[in-house]
Amino acid sequence: MVSLPVYDALGKVVGQYEIDPEKIASAINKQLLHDVVVMYQANRRLGTKKAKTRGEVSGSTKKMYRQKGTGNARAGSKRTNIRRGGGVARTIAPRDYSYRLPRKAVQLATRMAIASKIVDGEMVVVENFGVQEPKTKLVAGLLKAIGVGGTTALLATDRYDPVVYRSGRNIPGVEVRAVCDLNALDILRPKHMVVSRAALDRIKAGTFNQRPDQVAADAV
Repeated sequence: MVSLPVYDALGKVVGQYEIDPEKIASAINKQLLHDVVVMYQANRRLGTKKAKTRGEVSGSTKKMYRQKGTGNARAGSKRTNIRRGGGVARTIAPRDYSYRLPRKAVQLATRMAIASKIVDGEMVVVENFGVQEPKTKLVAGLLKAIGVGGTTALLATDRYDPVVYRSGRNIPGVEVRAVCDLNALDILRPKHMVVSRAALDRIKAGTFNQRPDQVAADAV
């Protein structure tokens, strides 16, 4: 069991939050985390590189000069890959790098990433982000007050919060996500993970990967 201090919008400790990382993920498998992170990175590759082959570059296919009697090496058309302006011999073509691991493995990796943040002391809990209107200054002041200012951080809210998103998106190194959109890459990439108490409640209950409408339907 780990006890995390809970901060208010001014950076003062207003309570403690008890959570057991082993209930989120019984073990942390580094190989699985690596595989899932590589999958997300591969899925983000555009794969739009392209170089023309000798059949695609412009120019005549006529043989440049006769085969014998000139004293020069044998040569075909000027589109050959050994001449300037010719095509590429072993070219690269657009391709799709994306692939998918099993859904349960991806979900387990997300839970492992959250548990690792708790175990490593890189998770910070706030009562709420304390913004009623889009104000970058307020979120920047909160991050500085809780000791994560100037570092990369992921702000996790319990549901879609456009006010928090618009307040934090302009801070360098800061990303804002709803807990239902969290994945292993988003969690592991920044140094710290700042979560609201409501968001951590959803993580603790195991419903963080469900949409808010799904949670409401399950409650009914």
